[in-house]
Amino acid sequence: MIDVDQVRKVANLARLELSDSEEQQFTGQLNNILEYVRQLDELDTDDVPPTTRAIEVSNITRPDQLEVFAERESILDSAPDREEDFFKVPKIMGGGE
Repeated sequence: MIDVDQVRKVANLARLELSDSEEQQFTGQLNNILEYVRQLDELDTDDVPPTTRAIEVSNITRPDQLEVFAERESILDSAPDREEDFFKVPKIMGGGE
């Protein structure tokens, strides 16, 4: 069981300011969640293989295909900064500047 002190501690760690009524509300909600998990723990899942989804899904994306973009120059011209055939961006790593 979760008590109000534990809710306050978690709220403090998360830098949340909760009112007294919110502390009570979250205490009840978190206890309800834990009770539900306890019910799930009672299920026999020994013969159930681990899965990432409850239902089967198929990948509907197309395969990657290399294509030449006809308007490449216009895109490069619209960049704030460019160096030959590349976008030029500020350096974000290293150099200690």
